Amino acid sequence: MDANLATDPVGGSAQLVGLPATELAARVRRGELSAVEVVRAHLAHIAAVEARVGAFRVVRTEAALAEAAAVDAHPDRARLPLAGVPVAVKDNVAVAGETLTDGSRAHRPLPQTVDHPVVARLRAAGAVVVGISRVPELCLYAATDGPGTVSRNPWDTARSPAGSSGGSAAAVASGGVPLAHGNDGMGSLRLPAAACGLVSLKPGRGVVPAGLGADDWSGMAENGALATTVADLAVAHAVLADGVPAEPRDGDSTPLTVAVSTRSPLPGVRLDAEGRAAVEATVAGLRELGHTVVRKDPPVPLGVALGTVARWLAGADADAEALGLDRHAMEPRSRTHARLGRLVRRARLVRPGTAEGFRTRMTGWFAGSAATADPGVDLLLTPVTTGPPLAARPWHERGFLANVTANARWAPWTSAWNTAGLPALVLPVGHRAGGLPTAVQFVGPPGAETRLLWLAAELERQRPWRRYAPVFDPTAHGADPVVAGTTPSTTG
Repeated sequence: MDANLATDPVGGSAQLVGLPATELAARVRRGELSAVEVVRAHLAHIAAVEARVGAFRVVRTEAALAEAAAVDAHPDRARLPLAGVPVAVKDNVAVAGETLTDGSRAHRPLPQTVDHPVVARLRAAGAVVVGISRVPELCLYAATDGPGTVSRNPWDTARSPAGSSGGSAAAVASGGVPLAHGNDGMGSLRLPAAACGLVSLKPGRGVVPAGLGADDWSGMAENGALATTVADLAVAHAVLADGVPAEPRDGDSTPLTVAVSTRSPLPGVRLDAEGRAAVEATVAGLRELGHTVVRKDPPVPLGVALGTVARWLAGADADAEALGLDRHAMEPRSRTHARLGRLVRRARLVRPGTAEGFRTRMTGWFAGSAATADPGVDLLLTPVTTGPPLAARPWHERGFLANVTANARWAPWTSAWNTAGLPALVLPVGHRAGGLPTAVQFVGPPGAETRLLWLAAELERQRPWRRYAPVFDPTAHGADPVVAGTTPSTTG
């Protein structure tokens, strides 16, 4: 990394760090700021904090500054919705000129020749890719680590930022970037958002280009973004969905009916007291806003859970095959995962009818039925995790069963909505006794992305959340963010 960037992140242009993406872009569009100074300030902050969080596999110092200069020279800069906004891209989609590893040392070291469509859309909107964020191998797990590195949660560095978009979440939560790309196959956007006090939306099927790995985990995986504000998330989602960015509206004149369910899809796994308090606080907030809340459990049969696991296993084998990985060089847990996935594929246990049947059933559940006098509901509110994030440790050194058991016990509420292809949003609602964020999840029927963002904006205005952990808060003076740790490679 350029030594000139490794400066004190407090003061000067570094005060640009911590501003929302929407504000940075507006100021660059108006010519009050240059994209180069915005990117330079964020690179300096990354240099100061990265050793402690391990968010990035690569920091693209020289390349990012060159891209920022191109934004400044863009003839239509005044029309770019993300003009000069630094972003991180998860290490499982193509960034031209960078190697795609999918978190594996067994990858082929060949730079990508073209951007993935979501990266192309971010760049076309004026965003600058400052780095490639870390992921667990093949993006399979709910903690982000690998040989030689353990990514850490800025709110408590003894905890994981979750996974598999853990590097992206750590990058945003530590102030390195105001927005980050991620994707979600069983909760891989929503779990890091919950762990790191961020807001994120897993779009419904077909809203944002997918194209991850070989088969998108049989249609479960979707691309999205992580942010510290709903307005930032709304703009990022519109860019990724190739739509027109719009601010979340100031209020919905039609009150919603929201179902709430805390029943765990996994028998024997229960929500802890602080998680339950987060759900109940959200229920109270919804009622204060004039919405109706009803207690109603969604129909998630055991066959759906088994079908989701089959897709998860098969996805590991398909991705290892598509990437041409040397399976002997893969982590032991991932080799087992992919080996089981090959058996699943050969036995043809991934059955499209399971997902489609569940999607149809859930769509009907939201809509209700006049025949049974069921009025239906607009959205579903659930917990996200059973408790605080997993410990930050080398989970890759542990076996397949240890990883799968830990993941399943911590995060039973997210994966069903990947199988159904329904949109789901996570937002922070408070903090645990030790300071870690708490969060809740809202799920909607097909096409409910805008409704989810509008409701999230209402809740954010009602009860704003702290955007950064105190020690990593780039808007606060006197922080001491630097300790020894993992350092990313740099390219330019």
